[in-house]
Amino acid sequence: MGRGKQQNGPTQTQTVAANGGAKTVTKGRHQDGEDPEHLGLHAWAVFAAIVALTLGTRFYKLEEPDHICWDETHFGKMGSYYINRTFFFDVHPPLGKMLIGLSGHLTGYDGTFPFEKPGDKYGETKYIGMRTFCVSLGSTVVPLAFLTVWELTWSLPAASLAAALLLFDTGCLTLSQYILLDPIMLCFIMGAVFCQSKFDSLKNRPFSMWWWVWMCGAGCFIALAFSVKFVGLFIILWVGLKTVSDLWDLLGDLTLPLMVVFKHFLARTMCLIVLPAAIYVTCFAVHFHTLYKSGSGDGFMSSAFQSTLEGNKLYQAIMPEDIAYGSTITLKNYRPAGGLLHSHWHLYPEGLGAQQQQITAYTHKDDNNYWIIKRYDRNPIPEDPIQFVKNGDLVRLEHVATRRNLHTHQEPAPITKRHFQVTGYGQNGTGDINDIWKVEVVGGAEKSRIKTVRSKVRFIHYMTGCALHSHSKTLPKWGWEQLEVTCNPFTRDKNNLWNVEDHINNQLPNGTFAVYQPSFLGKLLESHAVMVQGNSGLKAKEGEVTSQPWQWPLNYRGQRFSGVNATDYKVYLLGNPVIWWGNLALLAGAMLVFLVEALRTQRGFVDPPQLSEKKSGTLSAARWMAAGWALHYLPFYFMGRVLYFHHYFPAMLFQSMLTAIMYDYFLQIVEHKAQPKVYRRIHQWGTAFIFIILLYSFYLFYPMSYGMFGPLADNETSPMYGLKWMESWEI
Repeated sequence: MGRGKQQNGPTQTQTVAANGGAKTVTKGRHQDGEDPEHLGLHAWAVFAAIVALTLGTRFYKLEEPDHICWDETHFGKMGSYYINRTFFFDVHPPLGKMLIGLSGHLTGYDGTFPFEKPGDKYGETKYIGMRTFCVSLGSTVVPLAFLTVWELTWSLPAASLAAALLLFDTGCLTLSQYILLDPIMLCFIMGAVFCQSKFDSLKNRPFSMWWWVWMCGAGCFIALAFSVKFVGLFIILWVGLKTVSDLWDLLGDLTLPLMVVFKHFLARTMCLIVLPAAIYVTCFAVHFHTLYKSGSGDGFMSSAFQSTLEGNKLYQAIMPEDIAYGSTITLKNYRPAGGLLHSHWHLYPEGLGAQQQQITAYTHKDDNNYWIIKRYDRNPIPEDPIQFVKNGDLVRLEHVATRRNLHTHQEPAPITKRHFQVTGYGQNGTGDINDIWKVEVVGGAEKSRIKTVRSKVRFIHYMTGCALHSHSKTLPKWGWEQLEVTCNPFTRDKNNLWNVEDHINNQLPNGTFAVYQPSFLGKLLESHAVMVQGNSGLKAKEGEVTSQPWQWPLNYRGQRFSGVNATDYKVYLLGNPVIWWGNLALLAGAMLVFLVEALRTQRGFVDPPQLSEKKSGTLSAARWMAAGWALHYLPFYFMGRVLYFHHYFPAMLFQSMLTAIMYDYFLQIVEHKAQPKVYRRIHQWGTAFIFIILLYSFYLFYPMSYGMFGPLADNETSPMYGLKWMESWEI
């Protein structure tokens, strides 16, 4: 099928070689934003075949394996939380999990399956509905890639190649078939790219109906992508860069009045900033409205936030407002996702300071979180009159369960060596002078009372002057992977702040705390602070296989979804190596072409007008695809959190479309340089050869996606025997 430069002008007719003979085709830019006749019956037939193959490959064996695979244990469980309306914490925005929960609810899943660990059998659980929803959205990626590249190049071979690279990639296939956030996010990313491409095609018809439709579509999709995972920020940046480039060009067009330029700016502000922000905030409004019951995520949130959750101890809580000596309390670290001051019978290991009782911060409710606040000089007795704890008082804190006092000394903390170790010390509430702490209320008047929930408090050690501190660092296995608690010599650190969360004292009058419930905006801001904190603190679990960004384009190591032994049903996330290494080669080739074209332009080389116009549009599209790849890949080098192979797949979408566009560029050069007969042969036989190779490589590696039994690839009886092309593959 013919191709032409990217243009917005009238339809043009060309005679090109197709199917071994001359054929006249009509092509041009869309006039009303609709899929036009210009696509042609031939192209529609190819598109229909691609859709059919996509649905066939994605829905095949969807019910297998009939057990939890990889992160289904997390996202299936979170879908259950939405069905049951119970609050939980996750490092990602809520939209993807809400949609998974909704799909499960609509297909008969009742939210009772525990989703405890990978490998657990689903049994009678209706899990297919959630997988069907995820695979349906994941399947849209392939036809959207076809339509996007068609929009950018008007080349049927290029559009078909872009679709085929994703259709026959075993990695994309595997990632789309399970209850995961990735197929949902990839769908929204590709939707944003397609809508932006359609919007760009209507530059000569600004403010028309379809101009608005496609720009609003791009705004909606970038909001949806960001509402599923924070890495959706990268597609926002890509659309933003294109928008800035467009506005810059408009500003440089001296034929346009400044008022028209301002209207363009205002339109993009409304559609690409205000509309996405409204969608994003609405997702959180639905999230908060749905999850109104107390659940596993309560401990990550502030005491005020917890007071909004039905079933939480702070919900419509009635407890004493002022803290008195002898009160039993819990202390929550005031930072986002801060834990509750906690202890247990276990001691610090030998070689890590004093072998005294461990003090940690724990993000879940537990009886080991309770402490008695006492005078510094004696233990309380029942006959003591009520005396309130005040700003500046010296106190001791006794752990209720173990009856040891909160204690510190000038031994280095187990992880943060510049801080001092905090321990539990003494017997039956009696210790030594290193158990004494001074209470400081932030912003409180001298001798003002300590308030439940409201007061932000520092505990300053009497002997050393350091402040009780907690942060996001987790202790090793010996500390049950709970948060480290230290004594910080820098007393003004914001992580030194605590508040009283629970307060028990039968001698004091009770008050209500409903008045302290945060507003929607307060809950929104706190949720983001906790998510950012949680994301930055994600670390690999012991024995977990992770990967590094440099490994991803090489397809160096995959990700085990299911099974380890010969008797297990094994599913392995790994890209089709032919596709991934081909993409890598074309990426390098594209960089070389960009350099050569820049040098040719600088040296004054001029191509014939017809070729120049074609190359200009094609190279512009290629540069934007390369920019999309870079934006979705390079930032991972600067992330401190744990990383996995599946993080590369948004970049892989752009890389595959770049490969297809560069193939179109190659055909343009051949068409210009070679005789028509030679060009036809290269066009037809070269394209056919590429598709045969893609299909055969899929045939070789598809067992990794659909699942397989048997030994690993180094055994002759393995389905993957002879296909372990890299030692790092666990197949």
